[in-house]
Amino acid sequence: MRLGLGASPAHNEVMNRADVVKWVASYERLWRTPGTELLGELFAPDACYLPSPWALPVEGLEAIARFWEAERKSADEQFTMSSDLVAVDADMAVVRVFVEYGTSGSSAWRDLWVLRFAPDARCTWFEEWPFSPDQPDGH
Repeated sequence: MRLGLGASPAHNEVMNRADVVKWVASYERLWRTPGTELLGELFAPDACYLPSPWALPVEGLEAIARFWEAERKSADEQFTMSSDLVAVDADMAVVRVFVEYGTSGSSAWRDLWVLRFAPDARCTWFEEWPFSPDQPDGH
């Protein structure tokens, strides 16, 4: 199943603003979906995922799937998420993400995501700059 993202032959950019907004919405949807079988819709097989600028990259779809399962409490985890697209230029995008975990928003995060996309609109590079009031280095 394809997300319906990506460039059409009518333009030479890999991603446009609407494509990136759809990709972020799909990321949230898959974070809320049990399992990780659908991650191949979002990430290329050889994608690199940096959970913080100081971390070693998680490399490859199988490793990203293991990372996702280890990081989230469950697909039923309570959180709200919103985002603002800061910039998009051909295959690169920067997104500001706001996440509040728990029913009372007891754990707040402000992230910047630096994303690079393949021509098929799957992410090949995901670099997260997470910041929380309780964690001075972000992660």
